[in-house]
Amino acid sequence: MDRVGSDHVRDAVQRPGKFPKGRVQVTDVSRPNGDNKPEIIILGAGPAGLAAAHALTGQAKVTVIERAPIAGGNSASFPIEGVICDYGSHRFHPAAEPEVLADVKALLGDDLLLRPRHGRIRLGGKWIHFPLKLTDAVMRLPKPFAASLIGDMVLKPFRKKSTGPETFSTVLYDGLGPTISDNFYFPYVRKLWGLDPDKLAVKLAERRVGSGSVGKILMKMLRLLPGLRSETAGRFFYPRKGFGQISDAMRNSAEANGATFLFNTEITAIERDGNRITGLTIRDEAGERHLTGDLILSTIPLTGLTRLIGDPPAEVVEAARAIRFRGMILLYLVLETDQFTEFDAHYFPELSIPISRMSEPKNYNASGAPKGVTVLCAELPCDPDEKWWSMSDEELGQEFTKWLGQLGLPVTVPVRRCETRRLSHAYPVYHVGDEERFDTVDQWLSDLDGLLVFGRQGLFAHDNTHHAFAMAYGAADCIDDKGNVDRAKWNSYREVFATHVVED
Repeated sequence: MDRVGSDHVRDAVQRPGKFPKGRVQVTDVSRPNGDNKPEIIILGAGPAGLAAAHALTGQAKVTVIERAPIAGGNSASFPIEGVICDYGSHRFHPAAEPEVLADVKALLGDDLLLRPRHGRIRLGGKWIHFPLKLTDAVMRLPKPFAASLIGDMVLKPFRKKSTGPETFSTVLYDGLGPTISDNFYFPYVRKLWGLDPDKLAVKLAERRVGSGSVGKILMKMLRLLPGLRSETAGRFFYPRKGFGQISDAMRNSAEANGATFLFNTEITAIERDGNRITGLTIRDEAGERHLTGDLILSTIPLTGLTRLIGDPPAEVVEAARAIRFRGMILLYLVLETDQFTEFDAHYFPELSIPISRMSEPKNYNASGAPKGVTVLCAELPCDPDEKWWSMSDEELGQEFTKWLGQLGLPVTVPVRRCETRRLSHAYPVYHVGDEERFDTVDQWLSDLDGLLVFGRQGLFAHDNTHHAFAMAYGAADCIDDKGNVDRAKWNSYREVFATHVVED
């Protein structure tokens, strides 16, 4: 849901110093102070860490530390049976900051495709195009559902507001009404976060729900009509070689400009002297060693970061222990057919089906290759203590096939196999009370000199990839030629980051 007054806040503080320009073209690494460039260590080579390395290599000596063997984190891509797959359904949205979008376009050139969105969602037992289209909604929505939805809009001025503390459920009921709340958002968030809507914080509604009323939803549908739509309305950018091509391009750019990447490297400790971060210890195949730098930029989960820093205050330890992330299993079903459906993504809000979304990677970049095989990727939200987590790939593949049959999408072609990827930190969980706990941890980390925290995992933000890039570019804009951080400017950027709303 749109945050009240968010446009005003954005206008007041957006891009405090403007993002630095021309990152793609930076190849001259000489500066007046020569070898005296600040030494910056970046923790994590996910989207935020890569974008920071890409932005900073012209002005600093950059070292990136990553536990995994490759860059990109959950925004990387990988092949299965010749089909390029992502970690779930990824798009690069036209809503990205202009500087961010211009950079990605320059990095990928003709390999960045502008594709029409062509998904569908199950509402009232019927398939409806997603994003919602007016004519499709009129034709396909069950009449009782549509009538109830219109009734919610008409009666909204007369509906009694919720009383008591605000939660995700009260905000949505007051804004959208019971029909779309009960039939879409509430079951969907129960599935995604494993909690009832009244246990989820208002912050999730601010981050996750882009339209706060039925009227706004209708206006979005109207803007997709021919003659009213912009060039990018109802479309998304997607790389020809998978979403991970963006990560690869940023890594290549950073390395070409002098950045060093240490993969398969674990951070074992971060040292501090009073209020100052003094260095860190890492371990790789060669053993353990100590690194120092002028500034550490952390994009790793703030809970893990807090455990790595020596002797945090008791209240910080307690708050960090209470903060949690939602896990997810990604199921990749390999089918012997050119294409399973014409749709790029399917959304399943109903609780009877455990998966929340399914994508078909070949439909994202309109690739016809390889012939005779396609892959379906299902997103199964769950935590390591749930039954799904311990199931074998074969068992999960059988469940996936069964669920598709229940949805009216029977698998009638040979199944080669199923393989999975397990993500322990897929989504931040905005439990009621978490905002105070996050503030406790965030304030302590923010007060440490020599450390700057950002990114989806670092700021506990349920954001898109372009938001992570914007955070990284904002961070780079706040660092001077000695590695010092302009905290006032950074706080202004943080106000902007707080207005980010997820693009579906």
